[in-house]
Amino acid sequence: MTTVTLPTVSPPPGRYAVAPGRSFAELTAYYGPLATLRRRVTLTGASLTVPESESESESESASVSEAMSQAAGARPVFRFDLAGTMKASLLSEHVEPLADGRHLQLMADLDVRGVAFPVLLRLRVVRCVEGRLLVVGSARLPYRLLRRATGFRLPWSRPATRLRLLLAAEFA
Repeated sequence: MTTVTLPTVSPPPGRYAVAPGRSFAELTAYYGPLATLRRRVTLTGASLTVPESESESESESASVSEAMSQAAGARPVFRFDLAGTMKASLLSEHVEPLADGRHLQLMADLDVRGVAFPVLLRLRVVRCVEGRLLVVGSARLPYRLLRRATGFRLPWSRPATRLRLLLAAEFA
């Protein structure tokens, strides 16, 4: 058995967008352990903004976690715009790399109908090469709190206690 380790290179500073057809979003409603609704959500846009770091001498072998934790004020900003069932936008406020360097934890606001709802989104960095970043992540949302705060409702025939928002995007 051969293991292959992918190089972990931080993307250079700049603004990255997702090309059409290179993203995926899915909304799943759960009632207890049962999935009552699973629907693809149109991801109309996704962007990643990596700010300039204070030290310009970033090496090619710097890991994602090192690059994202260099300066507290200079953190990358993720933005996902959703359409369809859930017309919303997800904007990260705080990006925290986890210990292994391959996972990121985003504290973000899900803006539904002008109301910001706090979300904890965990992303796994699948591939990070020069100028390209592929991430997959999910967020669990309590349906009752989301409905009360934003007015977002599922059809009455689809009961739910929680929602899962699954996102996958390739930034280039």
